[in-house]
Amino acid sequence: MNGSLEKFNKLVGVLQELPTIGKKSATRLAYHMLIKDSFVGMKISHAIEEALGSLKQCSSCGGMSEDELCFICCDESRDKALLCIVENAKDILILEENALFGGRYFVLESLAELNFSNLEKLVGSGVKEIVFALTPSIANDAVMLYIEDKLSDFDINYSKIAQGVPTGVSLENIDILSLTRALTDRVKV
Repeated sequence: MNGSLEKFNKLVGVLQELPTIGKKSATRLAYHMLIKDSFVGMKISHAIEEALGSLKQCSSCGGMSEDELCFICCDESRDKALLCIVENAKDILILEENALFGGRYFVLESLAELNFSNLEKLVGSGVKEIVFALTPSIANDAVMLYIEDKLSDFDINYSKIAQGVPTGVSLENIDILSLTRALTDRVKV
C-alpha cells in the first residue's frame, strides 16, 4: 500500500517535521489539502513559495522582514530607549500581535551567532533599558549576565520579564524553578 500512496505518504512525512504535528494531524492535513479541498493546498503551496522567496532577517535586529530593515526598525515612533532581547523572530510577532511592547527588538538566536556589533549599534543609539524576554532557565540567566558584561561600557538598566506561577495553574502543577522564582520575586499587594 505504501508504494501506491508514495507521494501522499511523503507529504505526511514532511508535515510531521513541523513542530507539534504528529502522524495523525499530518495525515488529516494532507488528506484535507489533497482530497477535501485541493484549492487550499494550492494556496498553501503558493504562500510558502512566496514567503520563502521574500522573507529574510532584518539587518539591524534580526527579526523577519521583506526588506533590508523590518517595519519595527523603520518606525520612528518606537521608543528608542527601550530594547527587548528575544530568543527568536517568532517572539517579536507574539509581542507585536498583542501590542505589548513599544520599543525596539534584538533577536538572540544563539550566543555562537550573536552579532555584538549590531547589538552595540542599537544600544549606542540611545538605549537606556534592555528588557530580556527569554525563556526562564539557568542557561538564559548566564546569557543575560554575559550580555550585561559585554555591554558594561554603556549606561543601561537591565530588566527581565516576570516569571513564576501562571494564571489559573495550581501550585501542584508548577515546576520547582518557577515556584522558587515566584516566591523570590513576589510583589506587595
